[in-house]
Amino acid sequence: MLVFVTGASGVVGRAAVGALRDAGHQVRGLVRSVEAARTIEAAGAEPVAAELYDTDDLTAAMRGCEAVANLATKVPVGAAALRPGSLREIDRLRTRGARIVAESARRAGVGVVVHQSLSFVYADAGETWIDEDSLVDVSRATEPVVVAEDHMAAFTDGGGRAVSLRLGLVTGADPNTRWQVRRAAAGRSFALGDPHSWMHVVHPDDVGSAVAHALTAPAGVYNVGADPVRRGDYAAVIASVAGGPAPRPLPGWVERVGSDKLEILTRSQRVSSQRFTDATGWLPAHPVLEASWLARPARERSRG
Repeated sequence: MLVFVTGASGVVGRAAVGALRDAGHQVRGLVRSVEAARTIEAAGAEPVAAELYDTDDLTAAMRGCEAVANLATKVPVGAAALRPGSLREIDRLRTRGARIVAESARRAGVGVVVHQSLSFVYADAGETWIDEDSLVDVSRATEPVVVAEDHMAAFTDGGGRAVSLRLGLVTGADPNTRWQVRRAAAGRSFALGDPHSWMHVVHPDDVGSAVAHALTAPAGVYNVGADPVRRGDYAAVIASVAGGPAPRPLPGWVERVGSDKLEILTRSQRVSSQRFTDATGWLPAHPVLEASWLARPARERSRG
């Protein structure tokens, strides 16, 4: 299968390109820079220059492809997340961008679209397990995520097959994890929420394999992640890898300033990925959060 990937040069995109190639697929990756083209070529994919927000341009780039993986994202990291307008670009990707991707895929005759979504949309459920039928709590921060899923559902209604993957917090060789490791190494606070509450996390490599498995999944929404982890245990793993002191929570005022942006990161979400496993046979290669997930960020910190 020939698969077109947006966001192919990012952490998740590179993992998806590798997994798709390992599964025997050919891959085209959307690029907007020479550096991104080199990254994608090194991963074994064909770089294709196109404008994500131009339907005609994107349709032309997708011609001949049988599937699209929409993995484009721009997550603000650290203090940048607290700045006014920090979610503007990622919200645009989820609302306008997802709509254009779906419409371009339809025009290009693509049959399947796999879309990167987030499990943060679920309401705080305390100790209760969460599946795809659980309550979604829409806030200003999560509304664009839901809108993007609606664009995917419309693609299915139009005769295609869209699969939205509600991912846990990507933890590994990504900018957010590196930021947390640096904070922990410096003895600064980084943890959010009640340490006894639950988090949904996922290793980047497992996102990649989930994208490859999703090509065969029935249309719909699926959770994708490792076993849920207590927030306190998550923070302890970060601190142990960083070699810093015991983790301390961020001051309460930070959560208040962050408002909806940070509130979604404090919800207790004991999320199950069983439905995706049942539908596709996918299993995470990294089922339990441990220090080895963060090995690369730690090495990068030591070099810096």
